[in-house]
Amino acid sequence: MATAEEELARTKGNNRVEKLEFRFGAFGAAVPLLFFVIWAITTSVLKLSSEIGLVMGALFGITLGLFFSKSKWGDYAQGLFDGLAQPVGVIAIVAWFYAGMFAQVLQVGGLVEGLVWIGGFTGVTGGLFVALTFLLAAIFSTAVGTGYGTTVAFCTLMYPAGIAVGAEPVMLFAAILAGAVFGDNLAPVSDTTIVSATTQDADVPGVVKSRFKYSIMAAIPTTVLFAIFGGDNTLDTETAPSIMGSNDPTGLIMLIPFAIVLILALSGQHILTSLTFGILTAILIIVFMNLGEFADIIGFDPNSDTVITGALVEGVMGYMNMAILILLIVAAAHLLKLGGTMAAITGIIIIWVKNSVRRVEIAIWSIVALLNSAITINTAAEIAAAPFVRELGEKYKIHRYRRANMLDAVTSALGYIFPWGAPVLLGWSTIKTMTDTYEWLPVVSPTAVFPYVFQGWFLVVIMLIAAITGWGLRFEGKNGEELKHRPKD
Repeated sequence: MATAEEELARTKGNNRVEKLEFRFGAFGAAVPLLFFVIWAITTSVLKLSSEIGLVMGALFGITLGLFFSKSKWGDYAQGLFDGLAQPVGVIAIVAWFYAGMFAQVLQVGGLVEGLVWIGGFTGVTGGLFVALTFLLAAIFSTAVGTGYGTTVAFCTLMYPAGIAVGAEPVMLFAAILAGAVFGDNLAPVSDTTIVSATTQDADVPGVVKSRFKYSIMAAIPTTVLFAIFGGDNTLDTETAPSIMGSNDPTGLIMLIPFAIVLILALSGQHILTSLTFGILTAILIIVFMNLGEFADIIGFDPNSDTVITGALVEGVMGYMNMAILILLIVAAAHLLKLGGTMAAITGIIIIWVKNSVRRVEIAIWSIVALLNSAITINTAAEIAAAPFVRELGEKYKIHRYRRANMLDAVTSALGYIFPWGAPVLLGWSTIKTMTDTYEWLPVVSPTAVFPYVFQGWFLVVIMLIAAITGWGLRFEGKNGEELKHRPKD
């Protein structure tokens, strides 16, 4: 007799939907996601954006899609639930929660105030602070392997510190996102790096080594632009310590748990393991050095709405709406696959390609860019694009490293650019949360930051130029070796 778990697994397997039919064909399958994108842009432009508003937009889109479904509505619902159950969304959410808790605990220890102090003491203010923020975010995201976690941590810590020392708000937010792009693209432990390598049957070290030149080419002008245009003289930097409520550098000791997370991540530990030890270390430092009350970290208040209070709770609660939103977006994106939207797009591109390798690479660039414009979690978009990239690349014998780089660079870049993208909304949500602590903190809208995520834009352009000119193109030999010329069939 089957156990309850076996019966549940059997039932779930039998009920899984592999295909859906929609009115207007492949376009009908895209209606839920298109509605959300239009809703997100419209509300943002009208300055009516809110997290729950975006959740409602996603729900409205999914509900609208139901009326476009020619398949049984029960099958549509099951396909939606299959999308909700995909690991990519759940993994991202758990990483956010841990990164949020870590950042909030560091804030309790006074790291933000310490950063303000060191900025004023060293003269690293305005544009220099923005450029430094980009570099630190790039290093951090490369070490920990999560651009989302980097966005949470740096919007919590570096954003208020930077505003206090004269950084331009839009540029500062853009610098954080740009640094996240760098690490998401280059980190050996990044989910996008791993997905891009494994889906193209490539080894991670080889992929990382081959893409380093693209990342650095984008990072150099990015740093310069942030240094030049990142300053904002609307705030008197001499008054920054009083605005922050402290001119004490003691909080800089919280760089120790920050460094521990970096070291553990670079040594190959999982991001959750690294962040857990970082959180524990930070709590011990706060308690034993009397930098705050233990109740500031975790406490109980029967009169509060949550009952349980403190930094750890705030680190999780700040992303509840975003967690729901991301699950809904992933589910809506799954409908694109079930409805044949992706297959239809690929079919059109293959007809255009004919036998030109450069057209193949331009097509690969286009497919990845198109899917990332629709699927707002970059890892999910990468997973969706990977089969197309592999099929086209293998047919024309493009080397697996090159395919992985095309796939990952465009994915990592565009994932942090579009105003409706998950990390942009995540950073915006984090900054809004920080206004509870710093009332004077300006909130940058997702549409405002769009043009200035320089690392992302440079990566997109560099990979397009590489596709058009053939720069860096390598073909694959019989034993997987890199060749400058395409081998004969």
